[in-house]
Amino acid sequence: MDNTVRTGTELLWSALGGDPALVDRVSFAGPSGLLPARLPVMDLARATVAVAGLAAVERAGAPGRVRVDDGAVATAFVSERHLRVDGRAPVNFAPLSRFWRAADGWVRTHANYPHHRTALLTALAVPSGSVEAVAAAIGARKAVEVETAVYAAGGLAVALRTPGEWGAHEQGRAVAARPLLTRERLDEAPPRRRTGPLRVLDLTRVIAGPVATRTLALLGADVLRIDPPGNPELPDQHADTDVGKRTAALDLDRPSDRRTFDELLDSADVLVTGYRPGALDRFDLDRPGLVTARLSAWGDYGPWAERRGFDSLVQVATGIAATEGSADEPGALPAQALDHGTGYLLAAAVLRSLTEQDRDGGTRLVRLALAQTGHWLTHALPGYEPERYLTESEGPLGRLRHALSPVAYEGGPAGWSRPPGVAGADAPVWTTA
Repeated sequence: MDNTVRTGTELLWSALGGDPALVDRVSFAGPSGLLPARLPVMDLARATVAVAGLAAVERAGAPGRVRVDDGAVATAFVSERHLRVDGRAPVNFAPLSRFWRAADGWVRTHANYPHHRTALLTALAVPSGSVEAVAAAIGARKAVEVETAVYAAGGLAVALRTPGEWGAHEQGRAVAARPLLTRERLDEAPPRRRTGPLRVLDLTRVIAGPVATRTLALLGADVLRIDPPGNPELPDQHADTDVGKRTAALDLDRPSDRRTFDELLDSADVLVTGYRPGALDRFDLDRPGLVTARLSAWGDYGPWAERRGFDSLVQVATGIAATEGSADEPGALPAQALDHGTGYLLAAAVLRSLTEQDRDGGTRLVRLALAQTGHWLTHALPGYEPERYLTESEGPLGRLRHALSPVAYEGGPAGWSRPPGVAGADAPVWTTA
């Protein structure tokens, strides 16, 4: 196993409270060079998939190994791009979901959902909704002004920040001060006696949460997704991430639908939520013995705790887009890696919580955030550092810094036996008789 990959897997498995010895069961294979980026995106992808597999093997009590194929991982992390519905390619981003030049930098907006598009246009006072009109409105304002105005209107827009700017931001400091994920035991509820498949109530949207519940469905769970009747998931998003599940529409503000939902929740084993923190508090979702997994964009702390967000926006705020871009324009990761990675990590956290609950009981709470995964990608995972593969030596040419040889094997030479000398200064003889 590659050392960087093993390091990432070990770090995630430790964060999940798993037995370190189980990491030896993981093997990696497949084509190389996938999901290329300046940041170690493929290592994030491999590691999150690996721990999901480990958590599944652990819970099932299976003795086998966890096989992680890089080709399968890279394909799954861009599953929405490979989707075809009767031969039709999906629409992953609406015309107004993109980067825009502001008066002093860049802004990225997200307007895939109709209500977010309406909020964006309202904040910008652009009734027509054309790309040209939005570009002109944003171009006349400072980036943070656009961000503030659009969020105040209920829309989504984020100003581009460098890693340093995000590190100095109050929300960035709050994210940096917290662990990748939290797992809590809330009480002393006895272990549950389950018969039949695991019951998972899915209140998530877009990618990260649905990827987690899609994974649980793959592993045999009965996953029931609930959406509000007037705000269904986007059709292509549904086709990609709701495989293996059943879906239903309930209006939780309608008494009859609320009773139905409460009955479902009372008999559920797992609840996964993906709405912004606080949005579902009025529905009293706590149940003894339940495993609850809460997913958010920015975390449930700091000044952005109640803000909506998506992977593309988190990349922009946290400095990832600046890192992956150029001096002329921002960039992006080769996949919605924060979404997909967090999704597999969330599935692993749920499975580990169930394993511990079966043994020790207790109502369990798991919390993850896309911004925390982004911080882990940019700070915890070792990226490519040329200095690790360089050495220095003294010789006739002075002090040289040069690359180590990539040819290495156990018991072999650590480096060359001599530095380069002055060109042409050696005698034309062999050094040995």
